[in-house]
Amino acid sequence: MAHPRTRHSKRRQRNRRTHYKKELPTLSTCPTTGEVHQRHRAYYDDEGNMRYRGQVLIKAEDEYDD
Repeated sequence: MAHPRTRHSKRRQRNRRTHYKKELPTLSTCPTTGEVHQRHRAYYDDEGNMRYRGQVLIKAEDEYDD
């Protein structure tokens, strides 16, 4: 197993790792509803319907239907 020639301190190691930052996801706006959502992901619109690429995948159930 390879060993480093000189040991690096914890501070030096952590300082190097601080530069690895998570990128923000790419957001898009739906042309039909105007909702902002992640790309290539299904999302819920204002009415509670699940949409993908402008089409309704799952229609929301009405709470007041008896």
